[in-house]
Amino acid sequence: MTLYRDDALVLRLQKLGEADRIVTMLTHRHGKVRAVARGVAKTSSRIGARLEPFSHVDVQCYAPPTAKSGLHSIRQTETVHPYGKAIMCDYPRYTAASAIVETTERLSGDEGEPVPELFMLTAGALRAMSSDEHVPSLVLDAYLLRAMAVAGWAPALGECAICGTAGMHRAFSVSAGGSVCPRCRPGGATSPALATYTLMVALLSGDWPTAHASQAPARREASGLIAAHLQWHTERSLRSLPLVDRTV
Repeated sequence: MTLYRDDALVLRLQKLGEADRIVTMLTHRHGKVRAVARGVAKTSSRIGARLEPFSHVDVQCYAPPTAKSGLHSIRQTETVHPYGKAIMCDYPRYTAASAIVETTERLSGDEGEPVPELFMLTAGALRAMSSDEHVPSLVLDAYLLRAMAVAGWAPALGECAICGTAGMHRAFSVSAGGSVCPRCRPGGATSPALATYTLMVALLSGDWPTAHASQAPARREASGLIAAHLQWHTERSLRSLPLVDRTV
């Protein structure tokens, strides 16, 4: 068994018996890790409250001898940022954060493969979600766009996805990879409003004043295009995405 220490974001908990839990985490240097936390459901546990979903923690774990030998084992945990406290008590934040961590787990690849860029992106999204600085649904859509960019799937927004002609073209095709010019427009392409394109560009680039100034129709249309683009590439829909509260 190898002992290691790393920063981790808690993505998901699963029951293992009465008091034990399997914790799925994204770590900074070891990628996605699934580890057993013994006795954390007991009232006497010192680390149970530190392993809540959405938390940023410093963990010490034992790794199995080989990748196929089983789960890691958590030995010690210290809280770095308790993002979960603010997120869990607010429904819009909770549903949006749930979609974020589900996406993170899906895009993080095989266990043990470091994905530091995705780790930093997810940590920043949870930090923003735990504050009142941005609307939760906008944080989610910004995260989804940037996570797809990390994976190499960012939708084309400033050029034609097919021929590369520059410009904010008025047609969008999920199967083609984003906006398309009139010459390349395939069947089934939609025609989003200019405000929708402007919002998506702002979310991808981090232009929050423009994002905050957007109106509800543009936000709804942008979220639909982003979700469709993600589903096309992952070939699966997010279970938590329909639950996201987009009324704020």
